[in-house]
Amino acid sequence: MKKISFSKAGGVAFPDFIRNEKRIKHKGDYDEKKKPLRDFFLPLICIVIFTFLFIKLVDLQVFKSNYYRLLSDSNRTKTNIIHAPRGIIFDRNAVPLVFNTPGFRKTENGKTIFFERKTALFLIAQSKDLEVDSLREYPYKDEISHVLGFIGQISKEEIEKEEFKNYNIKDVIGKEGIEKQYENLLRGKDGKELVEVDSFGKTLRTLGNTEPIPGQDIKLTLDLNIQRASFVAMQDVKKGAVIVSKPNGEILALLSKPSFDANLFTLGESYKTATVSGYQEVSDVLMDGQNQPLLNRAISGTYPPGSTFKIITSAAALEENKMDENFKIEDTGVLQVGAFSYANWYWTKYGRKEGSINIVDAIKRSNDIFFYKTAEMVGVDKLSEMGRKFGLGSALGIDIEGEARGIVPDQKWKKENIGEGWYLGDTYHYGIGQGFVLTTPLQVNAWTQVISNKGTLYQPRLLLNSKLKIQNSKFLSDKTISLIRQGMIESCSTGGVAWPLFEFKVKNEKLKVDGKNFLEAPQSTQSANFKDYRKISIACKTGTAEQGGPTSEPHAWITLFAPAYNPEIVVTVLVEEGGEGSNVAAPIAKKILEFYFEKK
Repeated sequence: MKKISFSKAGGVAFPDFIRNEKRIKHKGDYDEKKKPLRDFFLPLICIVIFTFLFIKLVDLQVFKSNYYRLLSDSNRTKTNIIHAPRGIIFDRNAVPLVFNTPGFRKTENGKTIFFERKTALFLIAQSKDLEVDSLREYPYKDEISHVLGFIGQISKEEIEKEEFKNYNIKDVIGKEGIEKQYENLLRGKDGKELVEVDSFGKTLRTLGNTEPIPGQDIKLTLDLNIQRASFVAMQDVKKGAVIVSKPNGEILALLSKPSFDANLFTLGESYKTATVSGYQEVSDVLMDGQNQPLLNRAISGTYPPGSTFKIITSAAALEENKMDENFKIEDTGVLQVGAFSYANWYWTKYGRKEGSINIVDAIKRSNDIFFYKTAEMVGVDKLSEMGRKFGLGSALGIDIEGEARGIVPDQKWKKENIGEGWYLGDTYHYGIGQGFVLTTPLQVNAWTQVISNKGTLYQPRLLLNSKLKIQNSKFLSDKTISLIRQGMIESCSTGGVAWPLFEFKVKNEKLKVDGKNFLEAPQSTQSANFKDYRKISIACKTGTAEQGGPTSEPHAWITLFAPAYNPEIVVTVLVEEGGEGSNVAAPIAKKILEFYFEKK
């Protein structure tokens, strides 16, 4: 093969050119010196990302582990409130006056709604979120509603008070009566239940619970049987009140008419009542402004006391030494003061006078002329002073809310409130319980207690075994009490005015005959068991209190205690716009006395 060669004249050989020519650099060509920076860039990014993830992981696992553990648990666990049942309210004989029944509740638009079992089961089937609860049931409905009251959801105004600082806006509290007065005792302490749930909120298992603590049971001074007997005795009365007490201030029965079924407020919207009150819905109760069923007339209603006030007028005259048992006033039928005339009821009704009478006769016959003149002798200031000693014009302190003070008028009061001076006619009206004086049935019962127990005014109370509190004592002499009591005994005896109570008898052989309180009454029946009957001495005072215009019926009153010489029971009855006390209130009181002494 022929070898190729290049001459020196012809130029440099091609291989030499390739070997010796300098390389020409172009933009974008790979630079060997920058290779390390590029090689470490990607690892650097990886290291930064890894470091960030590591720090985040440490933060989640170490520093925020508790937070996310709780967050995780909250997604799979749920805390249910176990509502504590309220304490039971008993009467003095340990008979329950309320019950706690199984039920449910839910909160909707900020309102707590209660459901009975039947309604709740339907809602549970629809997966509604209901809380298990115990509903408050009042088995005696209208008969005792003003005493017990009812419960309801706490209001925004109430929850701001110091006494409710530990309550939740969904909680229920006592709204009226004993339920409200003793809320701190009756309310229990709610428990809690921790449950595991699935993603749909369905309970899988219980993880733990704290048992609720029930509220404290309490016992009242009330006697359910006497309360129910009072309700039956008042069944035909539209508006009125009854107070039955012991001479030491313990309340045995407290009734106001019209009444209402408290279950309407507690057993849910599906509850249907069947009561004598006629109110079928809560709205019916709340909207009846004419009859005001929520008004507790026994302690909150104020009325002219009528002739029951003559007890106080008598006490003022005797204690001021304006008269004694021998002092007499002539019944003239009518007193004339200028253009005004003031008549005795006996003259107005029958055109007859009663002659010269003393204080016992005046109480017996409820003689207005005698008490007009007596009030004039005593004077308005001393009359009011005695009224206040008996508890008038102030709250007596019964342990349910709403007690009214009433009015004890005097010259200063009339000037400030009426803008006029005090006239003799005002004194006349005052002396017989008319005019400006206003009292509650509870106050009338309290001043009757004073005569029955020989001179002590006790604070009325509903909680059994609570401490006896004396409001006033030793402001009446034994002689004053004896004369007033004698007049009241004769008022309930033949010749008096309380005709339904004349020769009062009951069938009860257990009552021991003592010749004063309990007497034999063989003439009461011709049957073979005539020896089982007893005649019972009663001390009473009726009242017929004028009010409104000439076409308005007066309020009918009676207040009494029995037996007269060793009292066990004090009864006061008011019938609003009922008529005469002897005709209307006395028969009601008689039925209550019959029940009490026949069952004794």
